[in-house]
Amino acid sequence: MVIPGYDPEDLDDALEARMDETEIETFLTESEWETYRSGRAGLVDLLDDDEVRELVRKKDVPVDPDEE
Repeated sequence: MVIPGYDPEDLDDALEARMDETEIETFLTESEWETYRSGRAGLVDLLDDDEVRELVRKKDVPVDPDEE
């Protein structure tokens, strides 16, 4: 999933910093979890738009790296 105006790697890092593995695993299917764990894809690649928006809002994730 791409969010215009945001670097996917920065958003991925910010999400990962605010979630533990158990939380991350609940948002992913088994095959997505394996893909994520192997490093073949990040959270923003595997989650749909609504899930990313929910996590950003719920976890108070800054989407601007200067806000961290």
